[in-house]
Amino acid sequence: MRLVSSKMTFFNKRVFPAIWFGFLAVFIGIALFSGAGRNAASPLPVLIAPAIMIVFGYVIMKKLIFDMVDEVWDDGDTLVVKNRGQEQRIALGDIKNVSYSPFINPPRVTLSLRRPTILGDEITFGAPVRLVPFRKARSSPISSTASISRAGSPTEGPLNAAFPSGAARRRADRGCDSGC
Repeated sequence: MRLVSSKMTFFNKRVFPAIWFGFLAVFIGIALFSGAGRNAASPLPVLIAPAIMIVFGYVIMKKLIFDMVDEVWDDGDTLVVKNRGQEQRIALGDIKNVSYSPFINPPRVTLSLRRPTILGDEITFGAPVRLVPFRKARSSPISSTASISRAGSPTEGPLNAAFPSGAARRRADRGCDSGC
């Protein structure tokens, strides 16, 4: 089996929110219990910005981070999805759409499923992140499972059988086997 999801998922889902909310809690605590707050008329102006950051951070993390599953593994003709101790095997034929959002942080892959599972009818996971973003990848799990070559023919990968490119579908509809 090969890991398809990002290795940074644990940090993004568990460590970063603890650092974010912990820092804001310490900031609020210092503002409330420091001597400067007692001498001033009110610590309220110092508390408004962290309160807004807490609400804004929670809403953004709920939308972009907390809905991601922990791990996704490629096991040939199935994907093994793990989230909070639960494990679900999803056949590639049960995937009806793959959506990739590379321009948000962390990059996300959303799989829409034909049938609901214990994890829901959509599975979202973090795509692998490269330190040098524009360097040509030797073998990206996302590109090897769901990409199409420049010529329009499917590349090797388990998801390509379920999701052929538009050109490959048109050739198949016409009954052409090779480049007609």
